Amino acid sequence: MAHDTLYAIGEALIDMIPSKTGCSFAEVPSFSPRVGGAPANVCGAYARLGGDSALLTQLGDDPFGHKIIDELAACGIDTSHICLTDKANTALAFVSLEADGNRTFSFYRKPSADLLYAPEQVDTSLFANAYALHFCSVALVESPMREAHKTAIAAARSAGTIIDFDPNLRFPLWPDRDALRRTVLEFLPLADVVKISDEELEFLTSTSDIEAALPSLFVGHVQLVLYTCGSAGAHAYTRTAHGFSASKPVKAVDTTGAGDGFIGSFLWQLHKNGVDRAALPALQADQLNQWLDFSNRFCGYSVQRYGAIDSYPTIDQL
Repeated sequence: MAHDTLYAIGEALIDMIPSKTGCSFAEVPSFSPRVGGAPANVCGAYARLGGDSALLTQLGDDPFGHKIIDELAACGIDTSHICLTDKANTALAFVSLEADGNRTFSFYRKPSADLLYAPEQVDTSLFANAYALHFCSVALVESPMREAHKTAIAAARSAGTIIDFDPNLRFPLWPDRDALRRTVLEFLPLADVVKISDEELEFLTSTSDIEAALPSLFVGHVQLVLYTCGSAGAHAYTRTAHGFSASKPVKAVDTTGAGDGFIGSFLWQLHKNGVDRAALPALQADQLNQWLDFSNRFCGYSVQRYGAIDSYPTIDQL
């Protein structure tokens, strides 16, 4: 069977987008609901480009949960592995956008339905036809969902699936910063591909110099490090090669989901070019440059539009 599908495990939630931007949280008069959650966004980017993607999560059996399923399905994401529960509600994330397009978050998820997703709900047979498994740190707080990640990652590892980790740090969700750092450093060695942003580097590695940080990122199974620097471009490192792509200047109106679009579109290119886990260490700079260029263009398109999945381009639009 072809190894085609990108699976992502973790949260799908409702981003409450402010009606007014360039102001503080308290000054926002109203919010409108949009489907979000980094793992869902990554599936959306992959699907938008024509790939097969599926989300492993749990939602509340409530109007927001059903809205998420309907909208993800409309994007071409396989929603047949999403569980519903009446034990908790679908998570909400209220977002405010400051004048520079940066965001502050307030989360409603103590606990939310996704955090109750348990290891026995993971269908480990799925990974037999999986291309990659993507996960983030948002759903790794102490919960059944954290244990479900371990089950999925172990099954993906033994099936030969590429495992991709984007820490995607969200400080307000954690009891303390040390718990978040410890958790990311525990899960990092389990991945083959790690995506990290310039805003996250120093917190996780104690240095803001990516070259100095690489030895602490190439741990365990890690073979490819993607380092995104927003408008300053993006880098890709294997243990032997380095790729770089500058970002074309664009007027960003909303950076929501940009990093997710980057990794989703990058994984899609790896798949399209037949790169399996064994091929990662041998990737060359010219290949990496080309794929970084593509993912930068993908993000450049996305940040000029509002929302996450809604803002992602198709191949034709690029």
